[in-house]
Amino acid sequence: MSDTPVKIGRPYTVRGTTYTPAADPRYDMLGYASWYGSESGNMTANGEKFRPKGISAAHKTLPLPSYVEVTSLQTGRTILVRVNDRGPFARGRIIDLSKGAAEQLGIRAAGTAPVRVRIVDPPERDKKRLRDGKPAAPRPDAPASSLAFWRNQLRQAGY
Repeated sequence: MSDTPVKIGRPYTVRGTTYTPAADPRYDMLGYASWYGSESGNMTANGEKFRPKGISAAHKTLPLPSYVEVTSLQTGRTILVRVNDRGPFARGRIIDLSKGAAEQLGIRAAGTAPVRVRIVDPPERDKKRLRDGKPAAPRPDAPASSLAFWRNQLRQAGY
């Protein structure tokens, strides 16, 4: 499994909505995460075998692969995830985590959860661990003041 070539991809349409993949080095969004895991063995949009227990995710427009930091706005827990698939296509959701990533973030039981998703360029050792389906090195939890600010931003946006 490799991180090259990075694929941007052409615009595509799902359920009447057109998505245009693009590199966005400043990507930093608040929204909701969901998780998926029953698709074991299926191929991801990046052409890799989906591993539910791995630490990966689906995103509608970021290049494949990309690396993002996902923070649960409920717990403050922050993890590093490798984006290698497309989705989620449910309204209001900005990322679809593998079952393993949802467990690591502590949101699997909830099904969906408010999150912050921010693109990052982690060290190669973390990228390799994620390519191998293993968690990256632990990241610090978000401070309570940041969580309160992000939750307020999400509420003001109507979520």
